Amino acid sequence: MSIDRMVMAFAGFVILLSLALGASASPIFHNANWLWLTAFVGANLFQAAFTSFCPLAMILKRFGAKPGCAFE
Repeated sequence: MSIDRMVMAFAGFVILLSLALGASASPIFHNANWLWLTAFVGANLFQAAFTSFCPLAMILKRFGAKPGCAFE
């Protein structure tokens, strides 16, 4: 699995988890402040699309993950 796919999978998981924890209609609702994590991950994905700077991609590259097209 390439770094690109790992970043997308991790971001998707964090977004879904934070929505489940922050949305009042969710059965595992904890606190509405979890929605700030959703906003942070979304903003990070948005800026990474233009700058190719992603902290998670840098960490995965150090661990030896195979680079993809976006994060080389």
